Amino acid sequence: MSNDARTRTEDSYLALQSTSEFQELRRKFRGFVFPTTAFFLAWYFLYVLLSMFAPGFMGTRVFGTITVGLLFGLGQFVTTFAITFLYARWANREFDPLADRLGAQLDAQKEH
Repeated sequence: MSNDARTRTEDSYLALQSTSEFQELRRKFRGFVFPTTAFFLAWYFLYVLLSMFAPGFMGTRVFGTITVGLLFGLGQFVTTFAITFLYARWANREFDPLADRLGAQLDAQKEH
């Protein structure tokens, strides 16, 4: 790719980033990802901290040999799968259509 073509491509990306549609895409992405990440990290660190500082509580038997700690640990897996499912559903409905439109605009600009 020549320097001239590379500059045109970079200019197209920069121009797209300054559009209100791209800013809306970033806002939507951050609006979902940041709170979800904060929730998951808080939930994870709660599990770790309780394991370290409340072993009696985490070792409490709920039924049979199943303890609170085991349920919290399994809850980490459940939460991970739930977040993945919710993100995929949200992205298909909210994020991807806008991203596809912006990608099509960028492709149209690159063809000229």
